[in-house]
Amino acid sequence: MIKRLHISNYALIDNLDIDFDDCLTIITGETGAGKSIILGALTLILGDRADAKAIRDKSQKTIVEATFDIAGYRLETFFEDNDIDWDEHECLIRREVTPAGRSRSFVNDTPVALGILRELSTRLVDIHSQHSNMLLANASYQLSVLDNIAGNLPILNEYKSAYNAYRDAQRKLESTKQDIERLRQNEDYIRFQLDQLLDMNLRPDEDQQLDAQQKLLANVSAIKEDLWVAGNELDTADGSILERLSSVVQHLDHAEQHLGGDGQGLADRLRTAVVEMKDIAQSINAISETLNDDPAELARVEQRLNDIYTLLRKHNVADVNQLIEVRDDYQHQLDEIVHNDDVVQQLTEQLEQKRTDALQLARQLSTRRHEAAQLFIAELMRLAMPLGMKNIAFDINISPTELSANGTDAVEFMMAFNKNQQLMPVRETASGGEISRVMLCVKSIIAHHMQLPTIIFDEVDTGISGDVASRVGEMMSDIANHIQVIAITHLPQVAAHATRHLRVFKTDTDSETLTHVQGLDQQEHIIEVARMLSGKNLDQAAIENAKSLIQNALKQQKAS
Repeated sequence: MIKRLHISNYALIDNLDIDFDDCLTIITGETGAGKSIILGALTLILGDRADAKAIRDKSQKTIVEATFDIAGYRLETFFEDNDIDWDEHECLIRREVTPAGRSRSFVNDTPVALGILRELSTRLVDIHSQHSNMLLANASYQLSVLDNIAGNLPILNEYKSAYNAYRDAQRKLESTKQDIERLRQNEDYIRFQLDQLLDMNLRPDEDQQLDAQQKLLANVSAIKEDLWVAGNELDTADGSILERLSSVVQHLDHAEQHLGGDGQGLADRLRTAVVEMKDIAQSINAISETLNDDPAELARVEQRLNDIYTLLRKHNVADVNQLIEVRDDYQHQLDEIVHNDDVVQQLTEQLEQKRTDALQLARQLSTRRHEAAQLFIAELMRLAMPLGMKNIAFDINISPTELSANGTDAVEFMMAFNKNQQLMPVRETASGGEISRVMLCVKSIIAHHMQLPTIIFDEVDTGISGDVASRVGEMMSDIANHIQVIAITHLPQVAAHATRHLRVFKTDTDSETLTHVQGLDQQEHIIEVARMLSGKNLDQAAIENAKSLIQNALKQQKAS
């Protein structure tokens, strides 16, 4: 419910603060006093388009701020999903409009996009006017009415999960069939590419190994020559390194017989180095013996490398390991083609099971909707006839449809407002005033079955008077027993039912006209209703008549 509304620098409003109660709040005032201006400011909170023309002082921004009591509205998930600070009791929504027409929106001081603001506000405020009441002709709204009356929300949520699972399975099957069809169209190409890669019998890192082998085979002669020179200098030639080192060892042995301290052990250290160098010389000879100049092997390696490089370029990959991945991918695609019938059969069976699950829940919904429709028809007729629609006839057509997001039912409200008139869809039968009263009845019925947002009725009682107007007031009062109701009206019979009465009026200064709102006490409430009855000529008879209207309204409220 709305607790407070603040408006500044908007149209004829300089600075305005309004407090609301959880009851029936009636807003009255002369034509042009500014009631529609207040409603227009409120629609900014609901996400309507900002208009720079409505800014009163072009040097300052317009601010509209509303505080809502959201206890019991189950909005915590919405706040978490949109990363907005959560308070289980209050929600503060603010809209700012700059003189240039740019606007910013905040929820609990967190900046939010306009779409998020609209989504949140629809859960908090529901505005009804003669212009908006054609919502009653909307098939989705009609279906939601039945679901609310039937208490279908738990089953509907379960059904939507089942339906979404069915649709996901349906999309997966269609996508798989399309993939398989594409694979089948490319089967010859895939098989050719795979056979070519399989024929190569590729090994991991083979390109690196072949590259090293090719470099070795291409340089065998030069390598053997270098090894021969090294081995010869080390051990074979006259005066080789090892021969000279042996002589050095002998001289050190002789010298150590006369040396002490640091001079001891030098010969042994050198002998160790000589042993290592002899082992190196043997390794050089062994390696040299294994090297053979093999032009045929070199040609084979180079051809293998050329074949691999050709495939690398063809498949646009960097090395043999990536070629192996391409080969395995082709194999996977071919396996899918070979086994596609099994895959399709499995997915088809899953789809049928998901459809069966959804249909079972849809049938439960349909049964409950048919039952709710009969209750709704009877209750609507009972409420509508006293509202000046004594010849109303009403029925609900529920026809089967294909499985959809809302089940298997198409709903259409059928009405007639005159004798001998054939029942027709709502959109083809009712006038604006009649639709307003029917919608009032609908809201009254729904309010007994679920928690609704705050309802604002904007002059939906236009075109009625007398006893019908009193009954409209009674109905608004009854709805207000369950949810917060705010009604803008020109009818004293409706205003008499106010639990809280606000009067909108204008004042003039030397330079401007301003709109104000006054909360009325009991005596002021009586005077305002009397003024609405008599116009400018307020007299005692009008006051007494107003008292009578208000007393009767109080009796009705106590009786309900």
